[in-house]
Amino acid sequence: MLAKLESSGREDAIARVRALIAAGDYAPGDRLPPERELIDHLGMSRTTLRRALEALERDGAIWRHVGKGTFVAEHGDAGATGSIAELGRQLTPVRIMRARLCVEPAIAREAAMNASGEAIIRVKLAKDRAAVASNWADYETQDDLFHRSIVEASDNILLLALFDQLNQVRRAVAWGSVVRISERPPREHTSFVEHDRIAAAIEARDPAAAQQAMHQHIRSVSARLFEEV
Repeated sequence: MLAKLESSGREDAIARVRALIAAGDYAPGDRLPPERELIDHLGMSRTTLRRALEALERDGAIWRHVGKGTFVAEHGDAGATGSIAELGRQLTPVRIMRARLCVEPAIAREAAMNASGEAIIRVKLAKDRAAVASNWADYETQDDLFHRSIVEASDNILLLALFDQLNQVRRAVAWGSVVRISERPPREHTSFVEHDRIAAAIEARDPAAAQQAMHQHIRSVSARLFEEV
């Protein structure tokens, strides 16, 4: 049982580092933030982070140079990357948001029914980190981790795989129509309250409320970005 828990924790850490790399739109050769920043962003210990980085280095996803830092390597799965890029060329940001509207509320419902106490803590931690982000790039990374932590809380690896695939396609879509008028999310940013409602519903084990809160959140984001619902 202990070995299983350690393996699950390691896989979760690896997935979180991968999500941060993807959300940050790092290209091959780009240097990742220092370990202390990654620890703060991801909410994990130095030991856990280093084990995750070691695994990613073995997989060829990153490479490390002593004294210089950690760098993103060339993408290993060219076929998969190509198919995702092709999907991205065929989709608009609005259609991506509509796909999220179909998928994520149902996932939030599953999370409310199946989340462990530890998973709920991760959801709340990601929510809080998004709320104090100092710039839009940091907010988007934490927001991505918040949504992924909800999928993890559903305790369904198929839903997690589907979400990761959707996220990869989302990142391949051109979001040139999104314009930021401030350096960071304002204090009254509506997503903060919406995140609170989602997390509270999951913690309360209220599937219907979690589903509705996520549905309202995705609709709100879509309306704010594209004036569409």
